[in-house]
Amino acid sequence: MIIDTHHHLWNYDPIEFDWIDEDMISISKSFLPADLQSTLDGTGVTGVISVQARQKIEETEWLLSLTAENEWMKGIVGWLPLAAENISELLQKYSTNKWMKGLRHVVQAEPDPEFILGKAFNRGVSLLKNYNLVYDVLIFQHQLPATIRFVDLHPDQLFVLDHIGKPRIKTHELEPWASNLKMLAERENVYCKISGMVTEAEYKKWSPTQLKPYFDIVLEAFSPSRLLFGSDWPVCLVATTYADWVQLVKQFLSDLSIHEQEQILYKNAMTTYRIT
Repeated sequence: MIIDTHHHLWNYDPIEFDWIDEDMISISKSFLPADLQSTLDGTGVTGVISVQARQKIEETEWLLSLTAENEWMKGIVGWLPLAAENISELLQKYSTNKWMKGLRHVVQAEPDPEFILGKAFNRGVSLLKNYNLVYDVLIFQHQLPATIRFVDLHPDQLFVLDHIGKPRIKTHELEPWASNLKMLAERENVYCKISGMVTEAEYKKWSPTQLKPYFDIVLEAFSPSRLLFGSDWPVCLVATTYADWVQLVKQFLSDLSIHEQEQILYKNAMTTYRIT
């Protein structure tokens, strides 16, 4: 059994998805539940968490509606304007939906390096624990120091770091990512997704050997008790297939005990995102 805690769905629009450049031309099309469901066949993945790809309330509502229609979709990490004055009212409204498991903001795209420490944004984040919502952290590795300060503002909030903090795998750099990641992992309210690694490397030239040191650091930092499997489909398709990514993660986990493998592949997902 595997639960994929990180995938996206979208109706492709070149303006709304302008981050899909020429090197990613293969994913410049729509990806909908039927596409993912056929992709999951034979992989052992029985449930998924859908993560926002657009910072619009309409996106959150769309994902919630799709999840209600598909039993194998177990919940969403949506988007709401956390810095808005009416965020409390919005949280009250959307948290009543059982498929709403968490929220995310695309912090990696914010030009202000201190965005994640903003007063209004943090006021919104401080409310999430009242609604039992996870906050998914999407950053580049250079934003890790500010993220540590951010997490320390919310000791009672559950956080999940997306894509292992996006280290510079393409240029084989381990530091300062590794040191900062280990420091972040000292905060026991932070979990981490094993996802997004292939797209931080060279799409067509990466190798398992290149990725393995990054995986080992993440495993040491968070331990199997705070790691989650994620595919980052369909973004991952620019560098690998869904099935090949599943197999590679299984290969990386093969030296762990069965219990530890189960923690990473589905048990942690069930508790973190309240999957029943």
